[in-house]
This record gives sequence, C-alpha cells and structure tokens, in this order.
Amino acid sequence: MGLISYFKEQVKLTRDRDPAIHSALEVLVYPGVVATAYYRVAHKMYQSGHYFLSRWLSHKAYKRTGIDIHPGAQIGKGFFIDHGSGVVIGETSIIGDNCTLFQGATLGGTGKEHGKRHPTLGDNVMVSAGASVLGSITIGDNTKIGAGAVVLMDTPPNSTVVGVPGRVVRLNRERVTWEDLDQVHLPDPVQQDICRLQFEYNRLYKRVEALESQEKTSEKGEHRADLQHDDKEKGNV
Repeated sequence: MGLISYFKEQVKLTRDRDPAIHSALEVLVYPGVVATAYYRVAHKMYQSGHYFLSRWLSHKAYKRTGIDIHPGAQIGKGFFIDHGSGVVIGETSIIGDNCTLFQGATLGGTGKEHGKRHPTLGDNVMVSAGASVLGSITIGDNTKIGAGAVVLMDTPPNSTVVGVPGRVVRLNRERVTWEDLDQVHLPDPVQQDICRLQFEYNRLYKRVEALESQEKTSEKGEHRADLQHDDKEKGNV
C-alpha cells in the first residue's frame, strides 16, 4: 500500500471511529495513526531479520506517542487506536481486522514464558480504556472488553467482558458496529449480584415476618383457649 492510499485509509478509519476529528490533516498528528505507521515499517524490518533497527524504530514511536507496539506483533487491517497513551502490545500478539484499542489498553504476557505468550484478538474486537488482556488467550470475534477489565481466559465470539478478573456478561449479541463504541453502559456483574442478594434478602425477610405473624396469631389463639378453659373450670366450681 502506497503512502497516499495509507493516509486515505487512516482518514476514513479516524472519521468513522472518532467524532472529534474535523479535518483530514488532523490525522497526521493523531498518536494512534502515527504509532501504527511506525509499526507497519518496523514490522517489515522485523520480518526481514533487522531486529535492532525495528526495535529502535518502535522505541522512537513510543517516545513520540506513548504507544508501545512491539514490531513482532501481527496486526490486521482497519486497526485503530483512540487517544493511545499507555497502550502496550506485546511481541506475540495477534490482532485481527477492524479492531480498536483505547488509551491504557494492554495486550501483555503473564510472566517469563517463551513462545506464544500474548493474546490473540479476533476481528471487530474493542478493548476499552485501561483494560488488560494477558497471556496466550484468544478473544473471539466481535467481543467488547469493558474499561478496566482484566481478561485472563479465552472468551467466545459475540460477547461482552467486564470486571476483575474479566467475566463474560453478554453472549450472542448482534455484530458490533462502530456506532456501538460505548464504554459506559455495560453490564456490572457485581451490581447484578448485589441486586440478586437484595432481592433474596427482601424475600426471606417477608417470609420470616409472615411466619412470626402466624406464630403470634397462634399464640394468641392458644392464650384465648387457655382463658376460656380456666373460666369453664371456675364456673364448674
């Protein structure tokens, strides 16, 4: 892909996914676009065996943008980083087509293991601000990872993942569209658990109240029966 074609593609991506853009020239100063351009060149160097030069170029991009993309990572078409500061993408990461990462997102490892040690993202995956996807795991197509989530296990396609550790809270939703880049209105599994506990508490509380009321009614009935029995005995005397 030539430089002009690449620029046009980045302009279209940015317009589609960032409502803050007002002109095509703004794309030239977007950290995510700049970092991705550096990565594309560094990745070709890395594939050719120029490991030092590729790492030098990626480090230069990191100093300029605050985005750390290892040149060994494999990134598909339509990749977009919004804002971008603090984004980290490890060496053996594999990212599918049309994926979006927000600031502070991490695709990292879990230790000093060798071989494939970073995540694999399917197509149309969104990793929200501050989320971490760690280890050699697979994130299914059309998955949405909520802000601040820590994902340590494989996730199925068409899912929404939130929480620490990350939990799948929605499955088989409709395919993600880029108008659906909402990081706020996601399910909260902790709040859902609290609501369930509150419901059970209220149900049990009402049940206990009903039993206590029945017991009091029964005691009153027994007390009246005793009084009537005493009155009869007195009358017989």
